Amino acid sequence: MLDHDLIEATKNFVKKELAGAEGGHDWFHIERVYKNALLIAKNEKVDQLTVALGALLHDIADSKFHNGDSTVGPRVAAAFLIKQNVDSNIINHVVKIIENISYSSNIGNRDVFKSIELDVVQDADRLDALGAIGIARTINYGGFKNRTIYNPDIKPNLNMTKAEYKASTAPTINHFYEKLLLLKDKMNTKTGKKIASQRHDFMLLYLKQFFAEWNGEK
Repeated sequence: MLDHDLIEATKNFVKKELAGAEGGHDWFHIERVYKNALLIAKNEKVDQLTVALGALLHDIADSKFHNGDSTVGPRVAAAFLIKQNVDSNIINHVVKIIENISYSSNIGNRDVFKSIELDVVQDADRLDALGAIGIARTINYGGFKNRTIYNPDIKPNLNMTKAEYKASTAPTINHFYEKLLLLKDKMNTKTGKKIASQRHDFMLLYLKQFFAEWNGEK
């Protein structure tokens, strides 16, 4: 069962913390991931409160906006939940979700935390990196970082280490091949896989049109 007062308090906290955040990692991103997580959770045997809190707090302090420090988010989330008198087991689980949800945290890491709640929130987050929303977020972030949209002389790096991935300044279109198009096959849940497949196909259609326009074909 969800504690609606706690959920509302968490939503208000996240909205305040992310006021003025980059458009792809703002409150609306959190809200979409939260909705995705609740949708996926309907078909999974999970602790719904852990899923809800994990989704709402998963990007409370994304490391890419904190000089690469991945400890800030878990620390901020834990401090908030402690103030809300949340059960320590749930707090620890939510912290583990935040620590292990990101794509980069799983590169080359075979000793990661596993739980069905993490699977649900991770799928929900990855869905927001796919499809029309994923395309918009990717281009928005590329502009935010003043990156080239596309450069045919810079090929996608499909074998990056975690350090290389986090330090990458590659053109925005490369990100489709270095991450986004790989997500469909990394989904954890049946619902996540189904939604991801449709969004994946939409991105392929977009890229086909992009390159046709780039090459003056239509």
